[in-house]
Amino acid sequence: MAKTEVILTSNIVGLGAESDQVRVAAGYARNYLFPQRLAIPLTQANKRRLEVLKQRRAEREAHEFNTMSELAKGVAKLICLVKVKTGEDGKMFGAVTTGMIADELKHQFDISLDKRKIHLEHAIRALGEHDVELRLHQEVAATLKVRVESSTPLPTPAEAPAPEAKAEGKERKEERPERHGRRGETSRPERASHEKAEPTAEKKPRATAARTERVPKLKAVPKTEKPAKTEKPKTEKSE
Repeated sequence: MAKTEVILTSNIVGLGAESDQVRVAAGYARNYLFPQRLAIPLTQANKRRLEVLKQRRAEREAHEFNTMSELAKGVAKLICLVKVKTGEDGKMFGAVTTGMIADELKHQFDISLDKRKIHLEHAIRALGEHDVELRLHQEVAATLKVRVESSTPLPTPAEAPAPEAKAEGKERKEERPERHGRRGETSRPERASHEKAEPTAEKKPRATAARTERVPKLKAVPKTEKPAKTEKPKTEKSE
């Protein structure tokens, strides 16, 4: 693959900064760097622009250093909250990534930070607070506190009865008499004490039901006829 030398006019991560002379693929330079004005061909005419590019680079790096120094002071006072899903036992599903931390910094504090500047020595796989290193500049580093919390609601344990309520329930249980047999029957110990307390009454013989004698029905007495009333003779009135 053909290579060509170019002079970078902008800072390109992984390739170089302004005024750097680098060798790249001819197609990459022709199709991307030159159209985007990120580089110029290495010629005698363009070499005269190196001093201007070096001055621009120095100004840019000074500005970045001041900006990142101020950011490092502010970040040290922050606590970035990251919520993750967990199981019932509190264990995380997966791990916290640099992209998640960068997104939360933008969302919570409006800080735009390239995730490549966030350095994790070990993957975060546990809840709690963790110290994360930020490589903001070649000469500036900072430490960010990241608090990982669970977004899954934990099951609420059943409330245990108060000790006073337990003691009251135990006393009530002791006060209740033991019941045996059918309802309404007193227990054997209570029955024995009741019999001792009351004198034994003489058992009365059961009264035999007397047979009722049938009384003969009386015949109906015929009604006596009343004597007819005698009419008094009418006296003739004298004329």
